Amino acid sequence: MDRPVTARVEPTPIENRSADPAPAVAASPGWVLGIDFGGTKMAVGVADRTGRLVVADRIPTDPERGAQQALDRALDLADRLLAETSAVPVAVGVASPGVIRDDGIDLAPNVPGWGRLRLAEAVRKRLGVEVVPVANDLNAAALAELRLGALREVDPGLVVGLGTGVAAAITVGGRVLPGRRGAAGEIAYAVTGGSWPERSMLEQVFSGRALDQLAAQSGLTGGAAELCVVASRPGPARAALRSRLDELARHLATCCLLLDPGRVVLVGGVARDPLVRQLLVERLTEVLPYRPEVVLSDFPDDAALLGAVTMAVEAAAAGPA
Repeated sequence: MDRPVTARVEPTPIENRSADPAPAVAASPGWVLGIDFGGTKMAVGVADRTGRLVVADRIPTDPERGAQQALDRALDLADRLLAETSAVPVAVGVASPGVIRDDGIDLAPNVPGWGRLRLAEAVRKRLGVEVVPVANDLNAAALAELRLGALREVDPGLVVGLGTGVAAAITVGGRVLPGRRGAAGEIAYAVTGGSWPERSMLEQVFSGRALDQLAAQSGLTGGAAELCVVASRPGPARAALRSRLDELARHLATCCLLLDPGRVVLVGGVARDPLVRQLLVERLTEVLPYRPEVVLSDFPDDAALLGAVTMAVEAAAAGPA
């Protein structure tokens, strides 16, 4: 069952503060920066060396306009927040969709051209900061849950991202497990439906983007959010949503059988919907011999940014490699 959502950390959900003056901080190299690149929105935050956010803002990704403009606008936002606060960062943590390589990014199809970006290099060149750890966005979210959120003192743990796409992250022994190539938890590519040659990927069936498309097919103009509202009542929309969610539940049940997590933490915009969580818990309860607690993150929209900040804090504390 869902637990009451209570605040665990000082950072509050990010609001668009573009019209508000940022608090002034001392112009000294005692600060870090976090950047979360998402398929729908991008968030940037300035934090102190303890990871406490001083100021943060978010802007739309506008993925249809391509990768370079998204990167440029996020770095413009970073420049603005640093200028407003007079902060000099010693490290910048970056969270991004996909599997991160030094010379590009794999498995990040939602923003055209994203695979050709070299994020760490671009950040170093633009912001003049040498320490730039970069990680998959859901792995960053899982790190935030380990250090600040629902996975403290929980082992093992599973973080499931239900946003523009769908993905999972595994935590064992207080660490996020990236896998051999950094692709652990890429359940978006899980095979679902149809015969083997005519198969679909899970992300094409259940994700924010897939539910937006389902809503449009149902004559709804409000995307996944409106679909979930209509599906709260019996009818075709509820049946369609349950059918899609059943595919997600099958794969999450397998993840739980493999990992036997103590807790499953849901992050992302779609995860915020109580009907989605209710139906998912019902399905897992029906099939799992040992059902883990399934909870909504205390910061479902901001977990990746807080993870990016945490990466920067830990990289700065570690010192030069």
